[in-house]
Amino acid sequence: MKATKLLIILSFLGVISCTELEDKSYDIIVAEQFNASPDDIGSLIASAYVPWRNLFNKWQSYFWAQEICTDELLIPKRPWGWVDDGGYRRFHYHQWTAEDAIISECWQRAFNGITTTNRVIYQIENDLIPIGDFKTSALAELKVLRASYYWVLCDMYGNVPIITTFDVPANYLPEQNTRKEVFDFIIKEVTDNINDLSDKNDQTTYGRMNQWVAHALLAKLYLNAEVYTGQAMWDKCIAECNAVINSDEYQLETNQKNVFVTNNENSKEIIWAFVYDDKYLVQYWDDWNAFDHHMQTLPQEMQATYNLVNSPWGGICAIPQFINTFDKEDDARYKENWIKGVQYSSNGEVLIVQNGAQKGQVLNLVNEVPAVDTTEACHGLRLGKFEYAMGSTAILNNDFPFFRYADILMMKAECLLRKGQADEAAQLVTQLRDRSFKSSPEKAIVTGSELMQGSSYDYGRRDVHGTTEEGGTDVQYGRFLDELGYEFFEEAHRRQDLIRFGVFTKKSWLSHEPKGDYRTLYPIPQVEINKNSNLQQNPGY
Repeated sequence: MKATKLLIILSFLGVISCTELEDKSYDIIVAEQFNASPDDIGSLIASAYVPWRNLFNKWQSYFWAQEICTDELLIPKRPWGWVDDGGYRRFHYHQWTAEDAIISECWQRAFNGITTTNRVIYQIENDLIPIGDFKTSALAELKVLRASYYWVLCDMYGNVPIITTFDVPANYLPEQNTRKEVFDFIIKEVTDNINDLSDKNDQTTYGRMNQWVAHALLAKLYLNAEVYTGQAMWDKCIAECNAVINSDEYQLETNQKNVFVTNNENSKEIIWAFVYDDKYLVQYWDDWNAFDHHMQTLPQEMQATYNLVNSPWGGICAIPQFINTFDKEDDARYKENWIKGVQYSSNGEVLIVQNGAQKGQVLNLVNEVPAVDTTEACHGLRLGKFEYAMGSTAILNNDFPFFRYADILMMKAECLLRKGQADEAAQLVTQLRDRSFKSSPEKAIVTGSELMQGSSYDYGRRDVHGTTEEGGTDVQYGRFLDELGYEFFEEAHRRQDLIRFGVFTKKSWLSHEPKGDYRTLYPIPQVEINKNSNLQQNPGY
């Protein structure tokens, strides 16, 4: 057991075993059953972090909401399934509705995080759990954590209620706030509390809100401020990035792959991560597939490649046009992070397809997808960014890096580029590329003028049902958008990036064609509107 993970996981267990909150109504205060000491602070606060993990990776997840609607990844129909109610294809088509599961689950899980955080804040503020000298720092941590849940809601839905009180009256129906009001609330919550957070970057703060996580969260907000509020805030984003850079607490890994290995909790590049450990999650929560990218992407035959405990489901894959933007000869991020070609068992035996029209043929993964509604086992390169440990269960033990130092450098670079300082931006991009072009270092170098150019993405409808030619040279700063794709695919960045660069509702890819600018926001879930007459649906839905 890795020491850091054990510390965090045991904190989660402590709060569940002591308060048994999962089976309790939120209007029942059971805090008096928890006799806290200074050593219990982590356990008390940890309960408010658990919903983030469920929000991010559990089925119908935030990860899907940020990835399978983009030009990067999709979940196509497979001979063995992945049809369900058609929702995965609707996200590719941009035809999702207010009744889709991803829409409702992300809303409910984010607000579950807010409700849980409000409960703990209430308990601490009212001394139901007396924690003495730790009160100020604990409240600061919880308020910044709550702000991170509100960032998800601001980003996905825009106009959501701001709820900061736990002891609300019966039948309480919160009022809806504007996206600008939500944005301003998040900024104020973080900036008001950041100085009371720990400035440590060590085992005691791993997976928790410290000052540097808060700076990274503010940088994300300011980077997308023009989308959220109509007002660009590039200088503010740069200032937050500089705070992290100047802290000297973080650095790039020599190899990008080191960020995503199974034992990645000691990476100096990770600023904030979601902590996973199959030994404890399965035992104490219904999270048997809490982090299951290997299950979602690997064909069932590849159970033999990694000696997996369970047979994987082989759904999610790359969109071929995205793969074709990579330097396939020399970029380590292409060579090491995508699973492709003929596949073998752990004993070196060639794998044979078990289902579909290719049954009995050699499993050879190719960069082709006929359409979102028709594929075979071979179609689409599979996700390989995270290390898949031999003998893995349905839960990977890798921690998921949500904020990392590479992102800080690229956020600063983008802001410099948009401010007309392209050459300075290029220096940061080159610094990041250096580690991925070790065999041909001259290719790592990118210039300011190159970052000003369009995208190499060959946009257009490209499936068996139709073809269009749209190109990417007209995308402003498109080369920088390409760089974001190379570095951050599979990290839930792409939807935000495409929106910010004006591509999300303007371009076609594979089976997708634009469906309207209103699709930059998701709809308010219909089930929530049915429960709360104060909620008004987002325009277009």
